[in-house]
Amino acid sequence: MPAKDIYHNQVKNALIKEGWLITDDPLSVQFGGIDLYVDLGAEKLIAAKKDEQQIAVEIKSFQSASLTAEFHTAVGQFINYRIALENEELDYTLYLAVPVEIYNSYFQRQLPQTVIQRYHFKLVIYDIDTQEIVKWIN
Repeated sequence: MPAKDIYHNQVKNALIKEGWLITDDPLSVQFGGIDLYVDLGAEKLIAAKKDEQQIAVEIKSFQSASLTAEFHTAVGQFINYRIALENEELDYTLYLAVPVEIYNSYFQRQLPQTVIQRYHFKLVIYDIDTQEIVKWIN
């Protein structure tokens, strides 16, 4: 099983604060004999619809020397996880969790914006210090 991201617990706490129930830590998905591990699986009851919404969250810190290299890795993981979840017919909405500082700087550049739009990435933007979700981008 892969190591947890350095901000794993901060994102987990932020989701719990918003009323999410963490169901899997990590969420294990198998695809073609390969075990994949999305950082978190969570669910929340939507009162208005009485539907259960399930999310899978891949947490990234973007603390390496090369943000672009880390972005490449995140994109590859996200696409692989999306394919595996769809193949297994698991009803999870996949999100990439990104620190607010990185979202407000690096993620505003043309490459990340183009990738996010073209491949329909969903993002959850989190604050490291307050352990809160700042924004959901669908």
